[in-house]
Amino acid sequence: MDTLETLTQQLIAGQADQVAQSTQQALEESLEPLKILNTGLIPGMDEVGRRFKDGEMYVPDVLIAARAMRAGMNVLRPLLSQSEIPSLGTVILGTIQGDLHDIGKNLVGIMMEGAGFEVIDLGADVSPEQFIQAAREHQPRIIGMSALLTVTMMGMKQVLEDLQAEGLRNRIVVMVGGAPVTQAFAREIGADGYAHDAVSAVSTARDLLNRKGP
Repeated sequence: MDTLETLTQQLIAGQADQVAQSTQQALEESLEPLKILNTGLIPGMDEVGRRFKDGEMYVPDVLIAARAMRAGMNVLRPLLSQSEIPSLGTVILGTIQGDLHDIGKNLVGIMMEGAGFEVIDLGADVSPEQFIQAAREHQPRIIGMSALLTVTMMGMKQVLEDLQAEGLRNRIVVMVGGAPVTQAFAREIGADGYAHDAVSAVSTARDLLNRKGP
């Protein structure tokens, strides 16, 4: 097994220290930082996503793998120019106002980062005004909102209406999710997409961006 294959397997196993060491070893073998990222680290997170979706891994496993991913990125980041990092765009995430649940949203953020998105996490209990302010400041390609309480779900519709009123709606893909949220609800409030878990959130985001174009 070569260094990059070893790196991928260590990431899947959540071995943060070993991932950092193998990343450094790959650099010492004169491998390009971008190659290490694309051929070692990202495939590892993709496999973690597949196993999570298939029920072979659980939330704690994904969190541990994400920590290992960050350990590798800490080695690579100083060597990667901003233009080299294959960012798929900026994603703003937040749990809607009145709702303090954030485990699912945090997992989405981890998987999005692993897939190559730049994630800005606004946290929980995020007001429509905070979403709008963040949209103006960061110019995201995607806004993702989550809710676990049915009484807070209509706050998502308010964010969509505010984006429209501010002239921001057409250039931002809006995704929603959370236990009580459904595809029908997403359509009802005018969201672009719905994801029932962290793995499908990544694939849905990619699909929506491909359809929307640059």
